[in-house]
Amino acid sequence: MESFNFQILVSQTQNWVSEYVFFSSSLVQLLIIAVTWSLAWLVSKPLRKQHKKWIEKLGKRLIPGTIRNATNVLILPALWLLMLWLTTLLARQTEWPSSVLTMGSNLLSAWVVIRLSATLMRNSFLTKSVAIVAWTIAALNILDLLNPTKIFLDSLAFNIGALNLSILVIIKGMIYFAVFLWAALLVSRLIEGKLKTSVSLTPSMVVLSGKMVRITLVTAAFLVAISTVGIDLSIFTFFGGALGVGLGFGLQKVVSNFISGIILLLDKSIKPGDVISIGDTYGWVNSLNARYVSLDTRDGIEHLIPNEELIVTRVENWSHSHNRVRLKIPVGVHYDADVKKAMSLCEEVALEIDRILQHPSPVCLLRGFGDNSVDLEIRFWINDPNN
Repeated sequence: MESFNFQILVSQTQNWVSEYVFFSSSLVQLLIIAVTWSLAWLVSKPLRKQHKKWIEKLGKRLIPGTIRNATNVLILPALWLLMLWLTTLLARQTEWPSSVLTMGSNLLSAWVVIRLSATLMRNSFLTKSVAIVAWTIAALNILDLLNPTKIFLDSLAFNIGALNLSILVIIKGMIYFAVFLWAALLVSRLIEGKLKTSVSLTPSMVVLSGKMVRITLVTAAFLVAISTVGIDLSIFTFFGGALGVGLGFGLQKVVSNFISGIILLLDKSIKPGDVISIGDTYGWVNSLNARYVSLDTRDGIEHLIPNEELIVTRVENWSHSHNRVRLKIPVGVHYDADVKKAMSLCEEVALEIDRILQHPSPVCLLRGFGDNSVDLEIRFWINDPNN
């Protein structure tokens, strides 16, 4: 009797396994997802080591830290996603159920996009926006509502002159422009970093080249995004004329500062690192921007001076053609003192200071007779005005 019951139990177990494990498509697809993750994990281990060697071979200076971190973090999920895509494609070709595989691929794709944006983007708002868009698209795709949603948004259309726009086109344009703009800014930062390491370019040409590259890439990103959604670029000829009128009135100062900044870079009158004095402000130039020049003073305050002021206002540049600057220090001695001896001692002490140049040599002059002292003045030269 016990043997009979045991055989029945074994038979029922075999039937359950056959029915719910080997022939249940959902469980098989979950098993495939687990297997692909295991394979991706095994393959990612040697790839991470190879990635480290590749980084060391190229040099960390050539590859920014954000890109190194992004590629290292995404090796495992990227391999897993690739395997899931191939498995899903194979299942569809053989007309085998693939709903769970598709769901897993969509969720993993959204996670990879969010993880990549979190690694590369510094702005938390942009990262959250990418996360919302990625999860929304993944959810609509899983529920088979992505195409109906696109059709509905495309039906909400309106005309602006000869231009026909829909909500779908606007959303696509915004997404494409955001992606291309992010890529353009990333590439421009890489190029600017390479330009700063160049020894053949002056600081002014480095800044000018970097700004020209950024403007070109941002403009190209906008044009590519517009053309990608199917909008004819010729319709912007009208807006170009209107924009010119707007620049002539509302953006006059902005354009003036921008052009002034380009002039400053071209004539090399002011460059990063120069020590300048404009009005009552004295300090060294930290950076040249499209609208203003950043000037750091000795008290730690950063002044943002519009570029136009540096064109129309008198500027004293202590390091324009050379770094040599003459300084004057007043010294008072007692009336009973040996004035000639005091002047000689002042010159000797000045020569003992490393920052003071030996040639031209320091000079001490008699400047006058004060109420309580004989007024002397030490004049000497230095070649590091930024200090």
